[in-house]
Amino acid sequence: MAKKLVAVVKIQLMAGKATPAPPVGPALGQHGINIMGFVKEYNEKTAAQAGSVVPAEVTIYSDRSFVLRLLTPPAADLLRKAAGASRGSPTPSRGNPVGTITKKQVQEIAQVKLADMNTTDLDMAVRTISGTARSMGIVVVDE
Repeated sequence: MAKKLVAVVKIQLMAGKATPAPPVGPALGQHGINIMGFVKEYNEKTAAQAGSVVPAEVTIYSDRSFVLRLLTPPAADLLRKAAGASRGSPTPSRGNPVGTITKKQVQEIAQVKLADMNTTDLDMAVRTISGTARSMGIVVVDE
């Protein structure tokens, strides 16, 4: 007999630094899964990506078992690192850029994110990532 699906929880945490404290405890504890088991598994799988935000999709079943699926880091996080910016611009539409990146860097980020995006076309993914950069105040240059 197949296990019955109870919930799918998406959570964003710093790689290798998950703890049972909020937001992990309340989000997963209400479904009755072993929180320490999740924390250990997440930290082991993300230890190599330390310093990045790594989203996780936790599929929870009726027998309190779970399946952890790691997603790619958010586009904004990847863009900030590529541009060397600590955060996005508070006023990007007024011409206050926080950094610049090349089209080649945008294409590399789009290839990384392609698996988690709602498109399979690389050109559309590049346009989406470029739009995210623009809304963060990061200028995309040709070079």
